[in-house]
Amino acid sequence: MSMVLFASVVRVADGLPLSASTDYEQEKDLQETKRHLKGLSKKLNQFPDRCTLKSGPYNVNFIYSLGVGYLMVCTGNYPNVLAFCFLDELQKEFIITYDSKRISSAVRPYSFIEFDTFIQKTKQRYNSPRSLSTKINLADMQTEIKLRPPYQLSPEDLQAINGFSVRATSKYKGIAPTQMLEPATLPGIVSCVLSVLCGGLNLLRGVHAIESILQNDDEDFNYVIAFFLGTAACLYQCYLFAYFSIWRNSKSFLAFALICLSNMYLYELRNIWQILFHVAVGAFMTLQIRLRQPLGKAPDYNV
Repeated sequence: MSMVLFASVVRVADGLPLSASTDYEQEKDLQETKRHLKGLSKKLNQFPDRCTLKSGPYNVNFIYSLGVGYLMVCTGNYPNVLAFCFLDELQKEFIITYDSKRISSAVRPYSFIEFDTFIQKTKQRYNSPRSLSTKINLADMQTEIKLRPPYQLSPEDLQAINGFSVRATSKYKGIAPTQMLEPATLPGIVSCVLSVLCGGLNLLRGVHAIESILQNDDEDFNYVIAFFLGTAACLYQCYLFAYFSIWRNSKSFLAFALICLSNMYLYELRNIWQILFHVAVGAFMTLQIRLRQPLGKAPDYNV
């Protein structure tokens, strides 16, 4: 049976537990998983702000923002979209209920133990997934997880959590692991090189068009704009291929549309084969961007 088993709220700065659900489970694997959760709670700021850790038959999920972390233990078959909806509800309620000054000034563990009531009620709701009230914002969270999937913590991360490795925790400085893409394939590299070539050709023709305008006032300055827009679109597609971005596929399609429009405007200065070459390269680049997905992309759960 898939269900939420335990949840806690901690202060990110020092891992101080602020509140937690009441737990009577003494099963050995669950206690081991909760030990991992406790270790995680002290090092949240060394990881991305949305993560999942598989621990035997259980999963640990967590999010954090505004200096507060929200963690949970659930069974391994509990859907990710429900798990992060659950954490999102805890976060919203906690932010509304307690101000940041009170949170930062807390000294004793479980200073907000009364929040346990809300945790328990929410846990009961999410342990009954057929309940209509549980399905609030599921679509929004499903989209959010697809765009920015939770980072899957590895065995090396688990060692770092338990204090066996110091170097492993430093690899998250800079670009978050959720923004890393799959390794580039040969077709992807070829498409990127061709796109740079097209951008360079557009730039060169644009510079020549400026020289023609300086020598002849009758030249159309819009040609210069079209060449430079084509250059920008080609280079932007290369950027989207190399780096993760929200709405990445949509942006690449818009860049491809700009390539098509600029070449349509330049039909008087290019023959049909040149136009087809630029459009074909743009289409190939758009396809490669779509095929190169972020690492650890979350599966599409049907809830």
